[in-house]
Amino acid sequence: FCFFRVYKKTSGNGQLTLYLGKRDYVDHVDSVECVEGVVKIDPADLGDKKVWVHLVCAFRYGRDDLDVIGLSFRKDIWIKCVQLYPAADHKPAIAPMHTTLLTKAGEQGHAFTFDIPTNLPCSVTLQPGDEDKGKPCGVDFEVKAYVAKEADDPDEKVDKKDTCRLVIRKIQFAPDKTGAGPKQEVNKGSITLEASMDKEIYYHGEEIPIKIKIKNDSNKPVNKVKVSIDQTTDVVLYSADKYTKNVLCEEFSENVEPGASHSTTLTVTPLLANNKEKRGLALDGRLKDEDTNLASTTVLRAGMDKEVLGILVSYKIKVNLVAGGGGLLGGLTATDVVAELPLYYTLHILLKNLFQFTSK
Repeated sequence: FCFFRVYKKTSGNGQLTLYLGKRDYVDHVDSVECVEGVVKIDPADLGDKKVWVHLVCAFRYGRDDLDVIGLSFRKDIWIKCVQLYPAADHKPAIAPMHTTLLTKAGEQGHAFTFDIPTNLPCSVTLQPGDEDKGKPCGVDFEVKAYVAKEADDPDEKVDKKDTCRLVIRKIQFAPDKTGAGPKQEVNKGSITLEASMDKEIYYHGEEIPIKIKIKNDSNKPVNKVKVSIDQTTDVVLYSADKYTKNVLCEEFSENVEPGASHSTTLTVTPLLANNKEKRGLALDGRLKDEDTNLASTTVLRAGMDKEVLGILVSYKIKVNLVAGGGGLLGGLTATDVVAELPLYYTLHILLKNLFQFTSK
């Protein structure tokens, strides 16, 4: 059976009401869920103007207050616009989603559908600092209905009261079946460290077990193992800005005497809740003040233009084995053995049998 959660937004003058059945649209790698919506139109005071609806994917890399002084820090990556009233060439096939939304909108409802290209980026937000105002930097998608004579005339000013909009998210799908996990073996100073994971993909909030094997042929005891996870964000659209932020760092007491071997499994769970204060951390796109999570790993398809993606996100796990380091000389005599594993970190799409009408 069908289940929808309906969102709506009404323009300031009451002429337009935008309806969407959901705000998360899944990227299945080879296809993306289409955006199916309805606009309720009151034509009484339109005059010679028309009603348009567009879907835009944009990259924002500045603050709203700078737009006021004529500096635009927003770049449209992709935009699609259709005329809804008077009726023109856009005649979408009526899907179950449309049927539900048209029931809500009544006789003045007009259906529309947008197909999202597979080469567009997923929604990503860069976590703002305490003093940052306005919309955060990142990649977002927006559906907007508006009244205007032309779809995109730079000389025509569209009044805010003649528009209504809803931000949506394009999110990365994680398949249930995953491949074999990564493994690395490192030898340094007569100490061998092997680190591995059971599978390729891990989901947000899921525990990540890391198997380690230590063979200590040195004359130093192994004292501890540090596990850290780094998020690397590559902003490729407007600059070569690439930076790394730590999202997890935990220390485990693992004593391995000289000549001994040891195997164990260390479990960690990176969470946004532990990284709320880190400005610039990449998050999955946020809708208003709703909770989100650390950004998913960017999936690069063959032949894709990286610049179109705007922001690339990747993760790396570091397993750092520390041997020696005691006595008066302390860390000067310590040996660090480091193994690195790539982490494919993403959302797991859960379907919920839910029908709820929401006005926002």
